Amino acid sequence: MKFFYKLERKYGKYAIPNLMQYIVVLYGAGLIISLWNPWIYTRYLALNGKAILHGQIWRIVTFLCYPPVSGIFFGILALYLYYSMGQTLERVWGAFRFNVYFLLGIVGHVLAEIVITLIFGVSPGLLPVALDFSLFFAFALTFPDVEFLLMFLIPIKAKWLAVAEGAVYLYYFIAGNPITKIEIGMTMVNAIIFFLLTRNYNRINPKEIKRKHEFKVQAQIKPQGRTRHKCAVCGRTEQDGPGMEFRYCSKCQGSYEYCQDHLYTHQHVTKE
Repeated sequence: MKFFYKLERKYGKYAIPNLMQYIVVLYGAGLIISLWNPWIYTRYLALNGKAILHGQIWRIVTFLCYPPVSGIFFGILALYLYYSMGQTLERVWGAFRFNVYFLLGIVGHVLAEIVITLIFGVSPGLLPVALDFSLFFAFALTFPDVEFLLMFLIPIKAKWLAVAEGAVYLYYFIAGNPITKIEIGMTMVNAIIFFLLTRNYNRINPKEIKRKHEFKVQAQIKPQGRTRHKCAVCGRTEQDGPGMEFRYCSKCQGSYEYCQDHLYTHQHVTKE
């Protein structure tokens, strides 16, 4: 993460603000095209490794003109949903981090298409379906307890939807052919990196485990009727008020503890 923070400090000014607005415009254009003539997308806009290698570079961007859901009603609803998730993630993460995440997903799709074309001689014409899922996956990891209405009736938390969809991708990755493995592995690279970076590895760190154990030993439940803290000036304890705070003075010679009212006003204890 330190490496990422350095990148953000250096290149953050180049981030595209409100990136999801532009993505949703492409989705909307794709929705209109799909309703008018879906053949246009397949013929001129979709990812095609052979076409890209022969100079049709615009496909790197225009392949995003594929709506998450077809149909007017569900298409518009999906546009609103993805726009809301993207804008929320950008507000929480910042524009640079969201840009990197989404653009990394785009690069993964393009590279997967080209790699499959070069190795197997076929152009699968990858759709941005995994890119859509990676956006939802990031949202579910960031806000796991947000509820969605499945079929407009059944409330289900985002984390469980992400787990279910992730299990499907994992199954196809394990059981699929080499082309499928390359496709899933490379198109989901942004989600995989994000998942690894957001894990709390301290809980399996031996030093952290030892520290927690020592803390638990030192924080044993105190015997009934006894106090843990006592001010050396006024004699007050934590039982005198729920918000009482106590600190040891580093300038006093000895273990003298003071309440919040006498920490800075007491006379320091020194040895003669």
